[in-house]
Amino acid sequence: MAQIEAMNRLTALRRLLAQEKLSTQDKLREELEALRFKVTQSTISRDLRRLGAVRAVDTDGRTVYRLPDEIPSPPPQTAGLDALIQDIRHNGVMIVIHTTPGSASLVARHLDHHRPGGLLGTIAGDDTIFVAPSSVKNMPGAVRRILASFAAPER
Repeated sequence: MAQIEAMNRLTALRRLLAQEKLSTQDKLREELEALRFKVTQSTISRDLRRLGAVRAVDTDGRTVYRLPDEIPSPPPQTAGLDALIQDIRHNGVMIVIHTTPGSASLVARHLDHHRPGGLLGTIAGDDTIFVAPSSVKNMPGAVRRILASFAAPER
């Protein structure tokens, strides 16, 4: 019985995410409760992870939750993403980027797509990204290439 309810809840959550209108877990919880699902913020968080949902910027510039297959390829212009970065440091092995709250997945997606300097990959939380560089020989250069990847193309 609990599995059926969970499946129904996930289906309802997918439908809500497809509308691309909800930007917080609290709003998602309210909508699910209006559909008569008993949920907590923890339940929403787990369900979003199960679905692979991420926060992304829609065409109107709003941050919303989306499913991975609904996320368009990053636009050629990346102007504005650099404003989401608050700090970037390295320890000689790994690069850590601190972003504004809720922006880490968006910045990490850009890095994973463009792979400046041949980055191996990223792990993003809410406001922190761990970046695995392809080489540790020139970490300051890797940081410069990351920052340069956010520069808007010349017109």
